[in-house]
Amino acid sequence: MAFDEIMRGMEARLSWLPAWSISLVLFAIAFALALTIHRIAYEIMTRIVANWDLFWRSLVSRTFGPARFTVITLALSFAASIAPLSQTQATLIRHVLLICFVALVAWIAKTALHIWTTVYLRRFKLDAEDNLLARKHVTQTKILRRIAEIMVVVVAVAAMLMTFDGVRQYGVSLLASAGAAGLVVGLALQPLLKNVFAGIQLAVTQPIRIDDAVLIEGEWGNVEEITSTYVVIRLWDWRRMILPLSYFIEKPFQNWTRDDAALIGTVMIYLDYTTPIEAVRRKVEEIAAASRLWDRRVVNVQVTDFKQSTMEVRILVSAGTSPRVFDLRCEMREQIVAFLQREYPHALPRIRAEQLQPAHGGTAAVTAVQ
Repeated sequence: MAFDEIMRGMEARLSWLPAWSISLVLFAIAFALALTIHRIAYEIMTRIVANWDLFWRSLVSRTFGPARFTVITLALSFAASIAPLSQTQATLIRHVLLICFVALVAWIAKTALHIWTTVYLRRFKLDAEDNLLARKHVTQTKILRRIAEIMVVVVAVAAMLMTFDGVRQYGVSLLASAGAAGLVVGLALQPLLKNVFAGIQLAVTQPIRIDDAVLIEGEWGNVEEITSTYVVIRLWDWRRMILPLSYFIEKPFQNWTRDDAALIGTVMIYLDYTTPIEAVRRKVEEIAAASRLWDRRVVNVQVTDFKQSTMEVRILVSAGTSPRVFDLRCEMREQIVAFLQREYPHALPRIRAEQLQPAHGGTAAVTAVQ
């Protein structure tokens, strides 16, 4: 038996009751039938997709709320069409159902956005060795999705308000005399609009991406999350730095993985002038070759400066990610110092004492040279 036949039959059986009682019963029956029909349909769909791909199971679970709201709204709409309502009651019920329909469209739009971004981002893995492309698409998609969700909510609320005649007339008059009022509203919303437009600019130009290694405000960390208004930086010691989106448009910062996840690490060491540089160079190459952190791209040893008593030696090594570079630099320091202590202890910085002979039988002098 069809749903409309059930409802009309119930109306005929309840004709002896007052009109408001009949309407109330019809709405209650419609609501109960809608919940029952949705529950049965949801259980059937859950069993059908139980052995399917994760996407289909997620799709059914994510659409549970919107689907139930849709069935309830349709059932109540039909009940309102056959219920013995007065003109005022019918107008009020239709207005409420119109607001529910607007909310339903917004809910479906947000759910569709979530499902689409989930499907799109399944192709990209942030835990890959070279995740530059993944970081680019994940960042862009998440920022644009959040902005789109905000726009959906704003449009839905505006549409709901415009269903009221008083609000609609006020909106028209406000637009007609928008001089000072528009200026006040613009100033009040300046921080919000500033971050919204900054989010759009970040999504398009992408000066930062999810999991980028950045040096900002003297702190080193990785971009953990980008919302519609702020960015969360996970610092090296697990603290979190929260910055507004506009910061990354207006102020300078260092992005260590802007074009490539790989980085070149620098190790500076100060050695005595008697140090055999060629032996140090061979040892550095040996340490890098034996390390699982080195990406086999860059290894170099150069004397970059002369100090008063030591020479500055720069060691360059590369790795696939910023954490690997940090660990490789520490490993290089430890092993090269151990090598020098063992093989060339005289190569480490030291203080020399030189005794000068007296010119005419005087007392000898000792000078220290560091």
